[in-house]
Amino acid sequence: MKSYKDLEVYQEACKLAIKVHRVSLELPKYELYEQGSQIRRSSKSIKDNIAEGFGRRRYKDEFIRFLIFAHASCDEAISQLSMINEIYFENSGLNELLSEYEILRAKINKFIQYVESNWQTPTRNLKHKTLQ
Repeated sequence: MKSYKDLEVYQEACKLAIKVHRVSLELPKYELYEQGSQIRRSSKSIKDNIAEGFGRRRYKDEFIRFLIFAHASCDEAISQLSMINEIYFENSGLNELLSEYEILRAKINKFIQYVESNWQTPTRNLKHKTLQ
């Protein structure tokens, strides 16, 4: 695995962020900068946290921390989409997209578990200096 782009969770998050961006532009003009902006930011934050975490993958705890951020952003996106769905799409128009986010949420959770138990990081030789 050479890049965060090789991660299935990243690919899925990116695909969904593009869908959300397009859907958000269908909101009424007065919501483009309120609810629309918020859902765009939370959906894009998922993929961005996965990418940033991958950049820190050498340090397992840092990688996990950013995956947890991605998971939390996914929860936020689901919450935002649910509200938009109820208000503007009469509780049915975004059900498929919401289902896709629920699946992504589960995949991120499984990936966190995988990294926690299987991710190998290089060992470091740290020499501690004693203060005199």
